[in-house]
Amino acid sequence: MNRLKTQSLLILFAAVLLSSCVAKKEFDALFNEKTNLETENAELKEKLEIAEEKISRLEVQVQEFKAKSEATQKDLDYITGQFNSVKGEYDRIKQLYDNLLSNSSQLNTDLAQQQQRLLTIQDDLEIEKKRNQELAEDLAKREVRVAELEKLIADKEAAVQQLKRRVTDALLNFDEGQLKVEVKNGKVYVSLAEKLLFGSGSTKVDQQGIEALKQLANALKGNSEINIMVEGHTDNVPISRASQYMNDNWDLSVMRATSIVRILVTNGVNPEAITASGRGEFSPIELNTTPENKALNRRTEIILTPKLDALFQILETY
Repeated sequence: MNRLKTQSLLILFAAVLLSSCVAKKEFDALFNEKTNLETENAELKEKLEIAEEKISRLEVQVQEFKAKSEATQKDLDYITGQFNSVKGEYDRIKQLYDNLLSNSSQLNTDLAQQQQRLLTIQDDLEIEKKRNQELAEDLAKREVRVAELEKLIADKEAAVQQLKRRVTDALLNFDEGQLKVEVKNGKVYVSLAEKLLFGSGSTKVDQQGIEALKQLANALKGNSEINIMVEGHTDNVPISRASQYMNDNWDLSVMRATSIVRILVTNGVNPEAITASGRGEFSPIELNTTPENKALNRRTEIILTPKLDALFQILETY
């Protein structure tokens, strides 16, 4: 019994001892595991802190890269827009270039035609330049002739005015009712009233008229540069009596002009420069409706015309 009890106690002790050894081993193992875990935890914590620091730096970099990315995206969008615009312009120019190539044959033909036209125009231009040169030379010659003509005209006008003054001065002692001197159409007109020269219906010049004609002849003689026309004029009243030599006013006007011409020639006027003519009643200066108007129409006009031979010679060259 005691032996059995002792054996039981030994077994129990052995069991306790055995369990105590097992528990220590387990404790040691757990302790070591705990130590290892703490060490690993410290290492991991350190790595975590390093990782968190890197994460913070990376987050900053991410924000910077994000800002740069947004700016880059804007630049990219702008550049893309520019690229699309340039590409569109390129496509348009490419199309024009392709069209130009396709039409190059026609363009070459047109160019050749234009060059031919240009050569033709140049030839025409040379011809036109030559023609203009000839015209300029002809114009210069004409200008010389025009200058000569203008001088002759000016000289002729001066001569007419001088002739008018000379005739006027020669007839100063006659009043305006008897005669009138004026310039018309480049000619000097000496208009002599009937009452100064003739009696009614007569072709014989009165003494007063002879004196006037002598004074006029004295002013005209020696002047070979004028032509003289003596025109007789009447009113529309028929002559009172007809004769073998005078049937109407026309005859009367011619005979009166002839009488005046004879007096002028007798007193020194060149007969080769003087002409007698009669206009009868057909060139009145007033209507033959009153005695006063009829008296004005009964007149003799002595028309003095400067000779224009030099002027006509110049005109013939045109």
